[in-house]
Formats: sequence, structure tokens, C-alpha cells
Amino acid sequence: MCGIVGAIAHRPVSPILLEGLRRLEYRGYDSAGLAVIQPDGPIGRLRTLGKVSTLSAALEEQPLAGTLGIAHTRWATHGEPSTQNAHPHMARERCALVHNGIIENHEVLRREQTAAGHRFTSQTDTEVVVHAIYDQLEAGRDLTEAVRETIARLDGAYALGVIDTHYPDRLVAARQGSPLVIGVGFQEYFIASDVFALLPVTNRFIFLEEGDVAELRRDQLRIWNAQGEQVERPLRESSVAADSAERGQYRHFMQKEIFEQPRAVADTLEGRLSSEGVLPEAFGVDAEQIFTEAQAVTIVACGTSYHAGLVARYWIESLVGLPCNVEVASEYRYRKHVVPPGSLFVTISQSGETADTLAALRIAKESGYATTLAICNVPESSLVRESDLVLLTRAGPEIGVASTKAFTTQLVALLLLTLTLARLQPAIQGDQADQPRPGDDVKRPDDKRSDEQARAAQQIELLRSLPAQLERVLALDDQVAALAEQFVEKHHCLFLGRGEAYPIAMEGALKLKEISYIHAEAYPAGELKHGPLALIDEDMPVVVVAPNNALLEKLKSNLEEVRARGGQLFVFADNQVAFQQGPGVTIIRVPETDDLIDPLVFTIPLQLLAYHVAVLKGTDVDQPRNLAKSVTVE
Repeated sequence: MCGIVGAIAHRPVSPILLEGLRRLEYRGYDSAGLAVIQPDGPIGRLRTLGKVSTLSAALEEQPLAGTLGIAHTRWATHGEPSTQNAHPHMARERCALVHNGIIENHEVLRREQTAAGHRFTSQTDTEVVVHAIYDQLEAGRDLTEAVRETIARLDGAYALGVIDTHYPDRLVAARQGSPLVIGVGFQEYFIASDVFALLPVTNRFIFLEEGDVAELRRDQLRIWNAQGEQVERPLRESSVAADSAERGQYRHFMQKEIFEQPRAVADTLEGRLSSEGVLPEAFGVDAEQIFTEAQAVTIVACGTSYHAGLVARYWIESLVGLPCNVEVASEYRYRKHVVPPGSLFVTISQSGETADTLAALRIAKESGYATTLAICNVPESSLVRESDLVLLTRAGPEIGVASTKAFTTQLVALLLLTLTLARLQPAIQGDQADQPRPGDDVKRPDDKRSDEQARAAQQIELLRSLPAQLERVLALDDQVAALAEQFVEKHHCLFLGRGEAYPIAMEGALKLKEISYIHAEAYPAGELKHGPLALIDEDMPVVVVAPNNALLEKLKSNLEEVRARGGQLFVFADNQVAFQQGPGVTIIRVPETDDLIDPLVFTIPLQLLAYHVAVLKGTDVDQPRNLAKSVTVE
């Protein structure tokens, strides 16, 4: 959500802060600002409503010189989007801070501070923090002590960057429940909520842990943990290139990321497959034993990642035979749970900083789960650091708020997990899938093993062929772009699917509503009679995901119900499916594929549809209104 950048250096920091904010624009925001301690002593502050480009223009008219400063992009929570509510916030022209997160006890603190004579100029929860720090400074504490004393009174989540005119030689940072990273330069230090903000100035980073407070000087860094003990945190080098967040030849980041999916999927698979199957060590030390002993799987995620988990439930229960429960993280964390013995707890997150998913993981670690596995795109994230096992998706930077390549690489990662579990638990699979029927020849154990090996080899080949298959699907781009013209004037849309195609329909509906602002819902096609059929008329487009699988004939019957009521069908169908185009029915032929990888293949045209509809409607494709890329607060 909100973005933080800070710097203490021997050079002017305003350009560094501004470029950092530009690189954090993908997170979503409604205002921007920066504050710099100027050479003659006072803090210079600029805040603007709208884009970072507006702040940049204001900075050209009113330059702020200085070698110590902080900056912020705000996504409104407490208080409307406005200049007064934008960060940084200041107290008595002396100290300034930026804040990500939510202070839950801000009302109590505000009442206390108002009674003590503080004057509030914003509606934000953040302003109570800067006034509290000011009081500690006035009581004689130095800046670092003042921050430590203040956060001891805060309830909620925060990442803080604080400067003070009496301490022009230091920048103080703190984190609890919201990510914050320190960039290490040559006799200069930086802070940011995301490494992408700092890649132009450094590729060396220190990731603060929960409860950490850091004091940054030009030639010194000190960190204290939540217990007040001075500690050292590991220095990590990032392999992400500084230009990795550029659009290149593409009109939007989302378009670029849709077309990057074959390469991203290939990167996810690289080094994780052998001729016999998926390598268990790809998940971490002891993964093979853990997976062999697993008796159930729980998957917890939010948004698009939740849809990936729903697909995985079909895979795990059909191919492995283990019970699999999938939950929305924000619901999971606020209810009582029954933990089946030997359960594997899987979290899925693009950023690894999703607040609800992180909270669910921490609950799970105290609830008796056998082990925890994170499927994530960011190796340095909190989710990765706090999980027992990890599978990185390797999608690379995803800047568009509407997730595309992060979703498909999550699906690949979950398929790798499924195939690993299936190989390590052959008895379960054999008992459920290979029971002989009357009249069948009873297979010897050697024949059974041979069948399993042949099936595993076929699955591995399907995975290896997946990048090329996605390239073929992307060739539908022009056809889908033409189809999008029929959606521009629509206000509502239904998506239908059955089996594994139902979560893909859910993801297609989410993409359309996120970036085109067309209201879209997804249903299992068999549920049409139970309510949604009442919505069908000639103004309601119905998008159908129709792979060539065992549920196809059932799906065809459901579509006849739509046709009989004048509905407009747009069917994405396998080349082998015998659908006929005609009045009210438009068919988009998807290259023939296999049941195992259908969800990945059919995802691509739905992403393209959402993208082209949004372009035609003229919406902000990469930064849709009211949404943020990384949801680090509840």
C-alpha cells in the first residue's frame, strides 16, 4: 500500500527520494510528499494530491536542498485524500515522520495530546505518532530514545521513518507489522518499504525484523530488537536489476507482464524437475520427509492468490488423495480452527507482506500444524523468512496492481507441490485411483509402479512444454482485443466454469472488475438454476471457460439454459470442443491442451480480455482506483 523512502547521505537526497517514490507508484496511492532538513536548519516540506509527477513539478518550483530526508506515497485509510492528510507529518516545525500501517489506539492518544495542547492539522492516525515523539524529545530524550519510547505505546502496525532538526546527523526507522528495508551504500544509508525503490542507489539490503528500531548515520548503522538489545541483521545482495521495473515496448506494465508469463513460468520450473519428477529439495531441507508424512493440507491466501489455492484443492484431492482446505486469510485469522493431525499449512502471497496472510501464518505456527510452506515471489519477504519451507515463484517484479504472472507462477508452484506429494505418497494415490473393477485384469505391483512412472513422466513433459503452450495462447491477443469491443458498453458480466475451471472463472471476473470497473461475478455453471439465471438477458455477457474435460457435456447443458433466455455467450473453448458459433454465441478457440495444465492455459485469454476492455474504456490499467499492490494493513 503506502510507500516509504528515506536517505541520509553526503549528496542531495531530494532526487533520490523522488525517484524512489516513482518506483513505488505501483503500490497504489492518492497523495505524495517529502521532507528534507535544509542546510540552514529548518525542515522543508512539500505535499501534493495525486501523482508523484505533481510532486516533482512542485519540487522544481520550490527546490529542497539537504542530505537528510524522508518521502511517502499515501493510500488513504484515516482521512480523505488531501494535502493536509498527506505525509510527512510534522510537530512544531521540529520533527517529521512518514508512516505505513494503522495505529489502532490513535483515538485515545489524540484525546490525550489534544488535552496537553497539541494542535492537529490532519485526520490521520499517523499524526499522533509525531506528536508523541515530539513530547519525548522535549522531555530530554535523543531521537532514537524518543522513537523507542513512543512505539512502546502504539497498538497496531507501523513502519516509520523519523527526522528531527536537532539531530541532522541521523535518520531513525522502526517496524512492526509493516515491511521496512535498509539500503546500504558507501557512507550513506537509505530506508524504503520495498527494495525496488532503492535499486538505483544500491543492491545491498538489510531487512528489519518485527519490533526492530534502527538508527542510521552516514557512517554508522545500529539496530535494536524488540527487547531493546543491540543486534546485527544479515546483509543481503539483491539480484534484481535497476531497470527491471521499466515498461519497455509495452503500453502498460500489465500488458508487459501478461506477455512475460512464458518466461516467468520457465524460471519457476528451472532446476526443479528431473526425469523422474519434481525435486523435493526445491522446497527446502527435510521437505521430502515432511511431504511423505503429510496427512492433510490447508491453504490460506487473499485475492488472486486465494484463487490459485482453490485450483490447487482440485489438484491435491484428485491427484494425491489428501484432504485440502482453502481459506481466505482475513477470515481464517478471526475464527477458531480444527487442525487435522499431520497438516501442512501453505500460504500464498506475491509480496510476502500481505498483512492477513502473515497473521494467519503466525496463528498457524502456534496451532499445531506439522509445518508451514510459503509460496511467494519475494525472497526477502516476511512470509519467506517466517516459514519452515519455501518455494519461490521467480516471477520477477510485478508492477501492475492486477496480478497476472504472479498468479500463473503460483499455479505452477502449486502444481509442483501437488506432483511432489503424489510421488511421495503413492499408497494413497494407488488405493483411491487404481482400484480394479469387476472384469478388469488385476495388475501386478510391478505393472502398477510402471504405470505410475509413466504417468509421472507424462506430467513432467507437460510441465516442460508449458512455456511454449502459453506462447501459443498469447497469439490470441488480436482476436481477444476485437472481442473486447463487445464489452465496453456493458455494466455487468457473468463468468462460468466447472471443476478446476471455476476458480479460473473467478480470477477472470476479478481481473475484469479490477481494471475495467465492470461489475463481474463468477459462478459454478451448475449453480445457474439456483439464482444467477434470473440475471440473464441480452445485456448480460456470459463468459465461459470450457476446457475439453469430463465435465464438458454438463457444461454444454448449462450453456443451453443461457441461450434459451437470450443470453450472450462468449466461450473460450479447447480446439477439440464441438461448440458451434452462431447468434448469441461467440467462440474463442484455445490451443488444445491437457487437463492437468488447463487452468494455466485458460487463464491467459481472460487476462487479455480484461486488459483490452480496460484500455478501450480508458481506465488506469496499472493503477486502478482504490486498489493497492501490496496490502500491508487490514
